[in-house]
Amino acid sequence: MGTGLRVERDYSLRECNTFGVEAKAAYYARVTSREELAALLQDNPVRDREKLVLGGGSNILFTRDFDGVVIHNAIGGIAVVEQGDREAVVEAGAGVVWHDLVLFCLERDFGGLENLALIPGSVGASPIQNIGAYGVEMKDAFESLDALEVATGRVRTFGPLECCFGYRNSVFKQALRGQYIVLAVRFRLTTRDHRVVTSYGALQEALRARGIEHPTPRDIADAVTEIRRQKLPDPAELGNAGSFFKNPEVSQEQYEALKREHPGLVAFPTPGGAKIAAGWLIEQCGWKGKRVGNTGAHARQALVLVNYGGATGREIYALAQEIQASVLARFGISLEMEVNLV
Repeated sequence: MGTGLRVERDYSLRECNTFGVEAKAAYYARVTSREELAALLQDNPVRDREKLVLGGGSNILFTRDFDGVVIHNAIGGIAVVEQGDREAVVEAGAGVVWHDLVLFCLERDFGGLENLALIPGSVGASPIQNIGAYGVEMKDAFESLDALEVATGRVRTFGPLECCFGYRNSVFKQALRGQYIVLAVRFRLTTRDHRVVTSYGALQEALRARGIEHPTPRDIADAVTEIRRQKLPDPAELGNAGSFFKNPEVSQEQYEALKREHPGLVAFPTPGGAKIAAGWLIEQCGWKGKRVGNTGAHARQALVLVNYGGATGREIYALAQEIQASVLARFGISLEMEVNLV
């Protein structure tokens, strides 16, 4: 190809997913610019094959080899593209590490992303999944994104309404699944009078322990980072994809019935009822810290499934299915996987 882009055959994906499971891609290419991506999509071996876009590989489980082309989106760059008296707009390439973007904003005292500190993965994946943590979702600061249409090579800009954001969901996981590849994402952030969110109990406790009554975005990010490091294993040391399941949402009637039967139920109010803590449900079923072969539920956070070394994607998926079945049997709640399955 004129760009000098290399397309590799039978490529091992072990280093491309945070679970560290072995799988091979029939074709693999790493793109670092819009031009490289456009050229790749016109390449003969690639054009008519199934495509899978990877960023940090932190939200995916390979249960098989992929007989298509894996596109590693490594488009970089972070810039302040607009700044006023109260707000600023920051643009980041899809391949930027998410936490690097958070740090970039904190260094400039921009507020809005601090609750999302240390979430693994890339910027490009953040709107697809509508990532969230500690009372904040990516959509709360989202301005717009540019994405390339796979079929035509045309670039389209999407605003918040066009993205149809939901809980860990967007139009890119539904009606437009596989049709677009994110190039860059823009966020509208505060430059002063920050609206910090401290509604989660664990975050409030961490701030109290630090003696902080009026937290800044940096204070929030530091507390969130400390909590995540205490609760969640480092994928570099123990293969995992973070939270494996979504917190299930139930009606007010269901919530009240569950609360009567299980007084210790951990839940968070929603406009239509409540969001139940999936980790609590899994722990009540006896999975926390339980090991099954080379995989298991983490000892500090039952919501995190881990690869102790040598586990296959099929083994991890089988464990997930067992957990789902036990939670359904005991609580009548169906857990939905947050991790994407291949």
